[in-house]
Amino acid sequence: MDSTTRLTLAREAARAGAEVAHGGFRGPLTVETKKNALDSVTEFDREVQRHVVGMFREDDSDAVIVGEEELPDVDTRTALPESGDAWVVDPIDGTNNFVAGNRIWGCAVAAVEDGDAVAAVNEFPALGDSFAAADDGAMRNGESCSVSDRSDPGTFTINPIFGLEPRDRRKLAEYITTIAEEFGDSRRFGSSQYALSSVAAGELDAAVSGVELSPWDTVGGVHMVREAGGTVTNLDGDRWTPGDGGIIASNGEAHDELVTAFD
Repeated sequence: MDSTTRLTLAREAARAGAEVAHGGFRGPLTVETKKNALDSVTEFDREVQRHVVGMFREDDSDAVIVGEEELPDVDTRTALPESGDAWVVDPIDGTNNFVAGNRIWGCAVAAVEDGDAVAAVNEFPALGDSFAAADDGAMRNGESCSVSDRSDPGTFTINPIFGLEPRDRRKLAEYITTIAEEFGDSRRFGSSQYALSSVAAGELDAAVSGVELSPWDTVGGVHMVREAGGTVTNLDGDRWTPGDGGIIASNGEAHDELVTAFD
């Protein structure tokens, strides 16, 4: 299957999943928690993943699918295979925003080959934004997009992406201080895929994290940044791959300075 076909399937799945989630947005919700009180999950997270997985299984009953939610009645994995083809699904990236009625949340779907995304779509229906990339550049709402051209680190707007564990929040405080002292401004969206998509579209200059992020939070957005002309590495400045203990995604204009600051 070529990247164009995979992009078409990813787009169909992401749009369908986003439509299911949007149907419950700002409506009555049953909200549960997973690892801690801030780690929310709703019936729509589960229903979207169930719906998207069903679409892929109709096309290929043996498809390998990696998804955020563990569903006893749906065959998915939580770890990305190192080789072979797979689909990666985040049914609602930004669940806490979804629960609060904040529009920054989306459905993320990526096609992966040997651990790297080859096509990805991030749908944000409440914002009216759709980001996509195969192997011929990145798009926002069907139009070509690219990373920003700012080169002065003092003007950079950076999104620090962190989880909800206490250790993550301590590291977040360090990163926010570094951004305030060495760069321009910071943004916190509460959605890692929206942060990475925003770097790809030139709305942010960088997104950074000092902890390992899940594949459903990263692989699609990382692919978009690279296809939009940006650079994505781990904290050592080497090419980022899933499982790395941190990430720096930028427009590439002052990437070395970012690595030095956050290493």
